[in-house]
Amino acid sequence: MVLAEIEHRTGKHVSELFDLIAGTSTGGIIALALTVPDETGAPRYQAQDLVALYAEKGERIFSRSIWHTIEAVGNIKGVKYTCEGIETVLEDVFGETRLKDALTDVIVTSYDIERQEPFLFKSIKAGRDTRHDFLMRHAARSTSAAPTFFEPHKLETEDSGQYRALIDGLVFASNPALVGFVEAKNKYPAHNSFLVASLGTGAAPGRIIYDDVRHWGVMQWTEPLLDIVLNGINAAVDYQMKQLLPPQDDGTRYFRFQAHLDSVNEPMDNVESSNIRTLRLIAEEMIGNNDSALKSLCDHLLK
Repeated sequence: MVLAEIEHRTGKHVSELFDLIAGTSTGGIIALALTVPDETGAPRYQAQDLVALYAEKGERIFSRSIWHTIEAVGNIKGVKYTCEGIETVLEDVFGETRLKDALTDVIVTSYDIERQEPFLFKSIKAGRDTRHDFLMRHAARSTSAAPTFFEPHKLETEDSGQYRALIDGLVFASNPALVGFVEAKNKYPAHNSFLVASLGTGAAPGRIIYDDVRHWGVMQWTEPLLDIVLNGINAAVDYQMKQLLPPQDDGTRYFRFQAHLDSVNEPMDNVESSNIRTLRLIAEEMIGNNDSALKSLCDHLLK
């Protein structure tokens, strides 16, 4: 919704406004979708189209049969959702579009669990080497393969019998701003002035009190630990970006937009219509509260 507001204020598509778009997990799906061309070479989707996508396709993405629920004992002995739903949606969105076809440079994060290293999908590399030119829907599936929610994505490579075992990039880059900034520095080594807009997907709630947790064991820590790790990564990257891109004479060069969630709407697979509406209201409030920052950002982008 923030991106839709930027498109509305500038009258331009996101792919026209930014030289590079970086994304992790659901942000990776959005980054890729905003760079998909249609048959004429124009952007296939506006940001507002993606708002509708989540509202209309959420139940399909997070769907499971009764048999799968029983077989997985809820989520204890298996992933919470089969990959059929999300892969069907991604195929509808991206079709056969490849990374090299991206309207502007895009970089999407994932993590290879067998090689124990980050794996980055880069359109700029895809354009240079076919070995790095994957289908966008495969990149989207990889970056959103959240552990316990979906099984890892087995990405076949051109090397015979070789593959990548990929999971959600959130395990190392839940906030991909720094990944994008480093990539931009490498691409434009002669430039010293950069503008970064960083969009969060909502800060998880749940302040943890010492007296409540000091006797916790594995079972109690398992669920809140992920939120702690993600909040920590996000805050660390936000701090680093502020130091790397301090305000200059012509204004702010790093913009961060992040909403605060509560325990009701925090679960990422809560796709009930009432929750989707609540999330939209939270986004509207955040946009209103950041009106001056959005104006400044749009002014910079139009320059």
